[in-house]
Amino acid sequence: MTALAGRRILVVDDDPAVCLVIEEALKRQGFVVKTVGSIADRRRQLDQFEPELLISDVMLPDGDGLDDIAQIIARHPALRVIILSAQNTLNTAVRATEQGAFEYLPKPFDLNDLSHAVEVALGQNEDNQNNRDGVESGEEMPLIGRSAAMQEVYRTIARVISNDLSILVLGESGTGKELVAEAIHNLGRRREFPFVAINMAAIPRELVEAELFGYEKGAFTGATSRTAGKFEQAQGGTLFLDEIGDMPLEAQTRLLRVLQSGQVTTVGGSRPIRVDVRIIAATNQDLGALINEGRFREDLYYRLNVVPIHLPALRDRSDDVPLLARHFLEQSAQEGLPRKSLADDAAALLRLYNWPGNVRELKNLMQRLTVLARDTIIGPDLLRQVLAVDEMAEPRATACEESLRESVRRWTREHLTIGASKNQTNMHDRLLECVEPVLLSETLAAVDGNQIKAAAMLGINRNTLRKKLTVYDIDPTQPV
Repeated sequence: MTALAGRRILVVDDDPAVCLVIEEALKRQGFVVKTVGSIADRRRQLDQFEPELLISDVMLPDGDGLDDIAQIIARHPALRVIILSAQNTLNTAVRATEQGAFEYLPKPFDLNDLSHAVEVALGQNEDNQNNRDGVESGEEMPLIGRSAAMQEVYRTIARVISNDLSILVLGESGTGKELVAEAIHNLGRRREFPFVAINMAAIPRELVEAELFGYEKGAFTGATSRTAGKFEQAQGGTLFLDEIGDMPLEAQTRLLRVLQSGQVTTVGGSRPIRVDVRIIAATNQDLGALINEGRFREDLYYRLNVVPIHLPALRDRSDDVPLLARHFLEQSAQEGLPRKSLADDAAALLRLYNWPGNVRELKNLMQRLTVLARDTIIGPDLLRQVLAVDEMAEPRATACEESLRESVRRWTREHLTIGASKNQTNMHDRLLECVEPVLLSETLAAVDGNQIKAAAMLGINRNTLRKKLTVYDIDPTQPV
């Protein structure tokens, strides 16, 4: 039993199974739980049950569960709200936070994470929520992807857009670090002011300070007039320092002084200028290693790394590849290139590639294919011509199959040991119950729920597939 036992929690989800799992888990902790399945029932129970915590899904049978969260919190200021959603997008995470939700958890969620969020939410005594300017629910979000690897990125972005904490975006080249910085700026309270980006690796060492802090007329050869630096240009907005690991040490010292004082002095000038900017830095380098080598200031690192955001490599979010590929094809069409679509088997092939160049490489490939493809549909044959997919995919497939065989071998040996004295006779069915639902769900997800295509890929009859979906209670319209 938790010390918060007896507190009232209202759970809203149209899936009775989800409600039951949450209810049983929370009741074991001593909470008083009521479950309902619609917005209308939620409204009634908010007045009748008077919960101290609301756990609500977004997609409900009678509307969008996020639409009136701000009004609910306004009417019940002490109420904490946790949002659950299978719409695992940045838009959903940001909307949940902007509406005043205490926490957002993407489905499928870990019960331990939910239990922890419940305890933290109910353990807080603050009665006031920050009033924030919301974004339109239909606004186009700059980041694409619904994989588990992107969920923590979305949640972190949603938490930092309402403050001015310094952020350090970490990730390989081509993962979209500048897109993250732009998203934080465009969704935050500084969005009416400039977003200024500067790439440290692209500026000669002797000109870094002049670019950042500006210079006076005559400060050096070629300085024919006073020029504002990036800090002044970003006044009131956001300054994005890309490839911060390439900044010279002498410039790092001046940058640290500016961050501490909030003032810049131009090269050749003497009058300090007060600046108000949010700093977002990014790097693909190991700053810890640079610090040990004496190439990066440790105090500057701590000043920049207040909130780190780690961007996953594309190979670590392969489920997003088809979604990104189709997004880039649509983007190319809007920019005037021929409109092309991606065949499902080609999309499946793209997921197998290692993507050393990450999202940037994928975008460039899709633009190239819009020009090279003679047909309106891009198929796997063309992919094999322009990208070494098969060579990259084969070792992975072999390793995966070997790992699967080893897992089955261990499972079989364990069950033979456990059940040898009991004359086990249902091992085949039990193994199928473990493996077959995963195979069916993943195949359906790869073809966007198209049962005809899934059956063909599986090599079974469509009616057989339908029966198996019923047996395993798999909804082909729901994401895995």
